[in-house]
Amino acid sequence: MKQAIAQVTLVVQNYDKAIEFYTKKLGFNLVDDIALEGGKRWVTVSPPSLSGLSLLLAEATNEEQRKAVGNQSGGRVFLFLHTDNFWRDYKRMKEQGVTFNEDPREEPYGTVVVFKDLYGNLWDLIERK
Repeated sequence: MKQAIAQVTLVVQNYDKAIEFYTKKLGFNLVDDIALEGGKRWVTVSPPSLSGLSLLLAEATNEEQRKAVGNQSGGRVFLFLHTDNFWRDYKRMKEQGVTFNEDPREEPYGTVVVFKDLYGNLWDLIERK
């Protein structure tokens, strides 16, 4: 049996603002933006590397979902963006106004820095050793 995680849902406040952040500030590709019934949309974005994993951007539709926006992992790093060139991507993201929580650091597993998405979810940008 062959299996893979293909998508992770990320609850957002607004489809269009989320698309703009992920495509303009992080350089992701907009894979799908399909209108569904009831004003919903099927919106997926992914890094340009075509890693096979994409984010499904799901606009919050009730109070419980709105509470999860920006805190899907209880304040811990939620997602990990691997890169083949840390300093290139760090510089580009910084120029695009991405908020970093710390200075880049060297760890046994690679070069890493924590950043926030537009809603406050924490990410690691990592170049593995």
